[in-house]
Amino acid sequence: MDFLSDHQPELLPGNKKLPPVQGAIEAPHGTTIVAVTFPGGVVLAGDRRATMGNVIAQRDIEKVFPADEYSAVGIAGTAGLAVEMVKLFQLELEHFEKVEGAQLSLEGKANRLSTMIRSNLGMAMQGLAVVPLFAGYDVDREKGRIFSYDVTGGRSEEQGYAATGSGSIFARGAMKKLFREDLSEDEATTLVVQALYDAADDDSATGGPDVARRIYPIVTVITEDGFRRLSENESSEIARSILERRLEQPDGPRAALL
Repeated sequence: MDFLSDHQPELLPGNKKLPPVQGAIEAPHGTTIVAVTFPGGVVLAGDRRATMGNVIAQRDIEKVFPADEYSAVGIAGTAGLAVEMVKLFQLELEHFEKVEGAQLSLEGKANRLSTMIRSNLGMAMQGLAVVPLFAGYDVDREKGRIFSYDVTGGRSEEQGYAATGSGSIFARGAMKKLFREDLSEDEATTLVVQALYDAADDDSATGGPDVARRIYPIVTVITEDGFRRLSENESSEIARSILERRLEQPDGPRAALL
């Protein structure tokens, strides 16, 4: 990033010139990303829908990417810029490790991502914002940690759980009720899929589990053993168990009280 800034700054995502336009730019946007910590690690997950205004631009977009062995990024906002930023971030971390012979600390990774988001502020002012969620396993503190960002690059560490994107308010409400400090890994993965299901129930830009097309949320787990993405079979099994419970109680817990 520093090299490009010195020699060809126009190649950086936030410095690309856009033609003058009338009104807002229509571009595919990624939506809801959620994360939750558990003893021994952190889970980061995202739905698969990208929207462009009132249109579903893509039903199976990937929004969660490994940053390196012990961290991952979930993207919300303008999909094209977000994916480009993640690729540059992955390259930054790989370059640092090769040059220094050691991995950047999790705090250092979070700070570096903050700088990259800030460089995109010009684009954000034109409606092309990128607001990721960063999560990883801190090998020094031996626990999972979550960092959220705003469009200016400001970051804050979240305790327990976090969500970003259009459906975040609904996902956060679900996680607030289901989160516990002593969650197991299986319970944490079920919790994030449940939160995405609840977000999709109230937010049209968030895609829920699509059984007909076999499209399920991307769920990743980061522990002391490194980054792992759940297989399609594992994700579908969690999603189907949630759908089956909803069929038994279509109105949620209240139905059991009536």
